Amino acid sequence: MAAKRYTMWLLLYGGFFALGLLLSYFAVQQYNKTQNLLMDGIRTTAVVTELQTNYDSDGTTYTPIFEFKDRTNALREYISPIASSPPSYQVGDKVKIVYDRKDFGNVKIVAFWGLYRASVILMMIASPLLVIGGSYLLYTLR
Repeated sequence: MAAKRYTMWLLLYGGFFALGLLLSYFAVQQYNKTQNLLMDGIRTTAVVTELQTNYDSDGTTYTPIFEFKDRTNALREYISPIASSPPSYQVGDKVKIVYDRKDFGNVKIVAFWGLYRASVILMMIASPLLVIGGSYLLYTLR
């Protein structure tokens, strides 16, 4: 009975640790993609042309819609994946962006949260899992 219970805890905390490692891996992948975009991407200035209003049970949020010209002078549109209340930008605001020369859908705002939000969020989830799972495994397996 005690061995079965020990195995259950070992699997649980081992799972925490494995999940933390997996999330850390994806965080590093996102960071590397961002670094590659910063090195190889094209930087330009985008202008907020519209604030899309979103209504839901939590209230009203605003999503900025940006327009920028690519290297061929074609006008492109970028809809931010982040909505906020109050709005982060006002119509007419200029923002530095970087985009992939091959994939115009790969656009990031050149600001800490715009560049690294995925990596930071993944590491915020992975860190406690690594600490809790790793501590248990180190304690029991020593």
